[in-house]
Amino acid sequence: MRIRTYLPLVAALAIAAACGGSPDPEQPVPQAGVDSAAIRRARQDSIDAENRRRAEEDARRAEADRLAREAADRAAAVRNDLTAMINFDYNEANVRSEDQGNLDRKAAIMQANPTLRIRISGHADERGSDEYNLALGNRRAAAAKRYLTNKGIDGARIDVISFGEERPIAAGTDEGAYAQNRRDEFEAIAGGDNLVAPQ
Repeated sequence: MRIRTYLPLVAALAIAAACGGSPDPEQPVPQAGVDSAAIRRARQDSIDAENRRRAEEDARRAEADRLAREAADRAAAVRNDLTAMINFDYNEANVRSEDQGNLDRKAAIMQANPTLRIRISGHADERGSDEYNLALGNRRAAAAKRYLTNKGIDGARIDVISFGEERPIAAGTDEGAYAQNRRDEFEAIAGGDNLVAPQ
């Protein structure tokens, strides 16, 4: 008889265990007074804020790119001024008045870049002997060096070399070709990687 009294109790416990025994999770209670328009406005405000942030980031990136391009353009202009050639009259080694501005810009670049060292190579057209043209090219390079040292540039920062008639840049035997070949060329041999523009 005792078994019968416990049977309903055991059955009830088995049923409770099979059902999990824990209460159902609470369902969210709808809040009274929530405005769906306010939710949409808040969502749109969030989207607008993100769009503004992206626009500002794009503007900053564009400005940085513009500044980098300007810096690259200035560096290219400085390098072009530094390497611009000067020319000479026939059988002359004097710096022409029209080339003095070119050399003035080189002096300013060298003053703004104290570690910069350059090489000036003097050239001649093909008329005259090899020996004469080598000497003429050397006088031309020395004339440009002298001009720069007179502007305050330390002569130890300037090397000179002559190629005479060996390296023409213009082919031909007319005055146009000869005029181009009577020149000094300038190249940076140290400190020319990050040139600063003169102020």
